[in-house]
Amino acid sequence: MSNKIQNRSKTALKEKSQYGLTFGVIAMMLFVAGFPMVVIFFFGIFAYFLWKTFSPAPQNGVRQIFEFYLSASAILREDERQWFGFEVQEVIAKGERILHVMHGAPPLVYFALGALYNKIGSHENAVKHLSYVVEDEHSNESSYLHPSSELRNYVKVLRKLEMDPSEGPQTTAAVRSLERARKNRGKILLEESRGRVLEGNLEPKHISNSDEAARDHRGSSSKERSLLQTVTDTRVPEAERHAAPVEEKNSVRRKPSWRDLKKTVKRDDDMFADRKPITEVLHDIYDKNIQ
Repeated sequence: MSNKIQNRSKTALKEKSQYGLTFGVIAMMLFVAGFPMVVIFFFGIFAYFLWKTFSPAPQNGVRQIFEFYLSASAILREDERQWFGFEVQEVIAKGERILHVMHGAPPLVYFALGALYNKIGSHENAVKHLSYVVEDEHSNESSYLHPSSELRNYVKVLRKLEMDPSEGPQTTAAVRSLERARKNRGKILLEESRGRVLEGNLEPKHISNSDEAARDHRGSSSKERSLLQTVTDTRVPEAERHAAPVEEKNSVRRKPSWRDLKKTVKRDDDMFADRKPITEVLHDIYDKNIQ
């Protein structure tokens, strides 16, 4: 990262060489096709103006940096205001865009991004940006020996604000607030984010160990239940085997003999032994009617 920031940007030179090569190839094709040189010359001027029109101006990039400082300082300020998540995400996206577009972005941009990532709980990204600002010796401003045009314009505006804060009092206050936070809380934020990252890496292991213990406990309990069921199943047939002869003995009925049948018939006859003959019963009924 230090080589990318300190040395002259090779990416910008590469892009310009690609544009020049493309224009040269197109101009050669037009010349071979029979177009006069005047037309090719005017075509080149037109392409140059288009490129300058759609390419971002350096001053626009500098203004975006200070606008990012204002938004980041307002979010990181410890007050009673509550920020929506999408607001913080938009400011982070603006800072990432600055790092992507600007070759050799100021260290304060890295710190502001790391602090914002720490605030929303994205600690891996916070460690990436804060470790560069806090621990890398190349993040010091004195190591920027070959600035890009964007960085040079940024420094001009920054020095102008430092000499005359009345031109941008809010911007100056935001820059000073971020610089104080970088000096006083940079290491604290980095250690906090690293601790959270380590906790996040250790939590899945604890969860997996607890799951394995629960599975082992369930497995052992199921084994115990199966063992008890096996013992019970082995005991039940033995009890049934011991109880079966008793039931068979109790269930065997003796066949009645002839004497028993005779006694049963006799008992049935004794039930009607005291009954009067039918003639006596009729006489009694007749006598009662006469009376």
